[in-house]
Amino acid sequence: MHENPFQEQINALKEGSISELVIEPQDFTTFREVWKNLPDRMSFVGEAGLNGRIIYHYMKEEN
Repeated sequence: MHENPFQEQINALKEGSISELVIEPQDFTTFREVWKNLPDRMSFVGEAGLNGRIIYHYMKEEN
């Protein structure tokens, strides 16, 4: 079974290695497969862009 290509990018966003993750419309379903199973998925904030593009940022929860 293949690892989802967005798993590594989501981890990099969470760790701060990258500041944003741009998801194109045709990739959203693949991205969502990883995102929906994350315990902290609500910390990934998406901003709608042009032509269905979504730009995600990771917002750490304050304790």
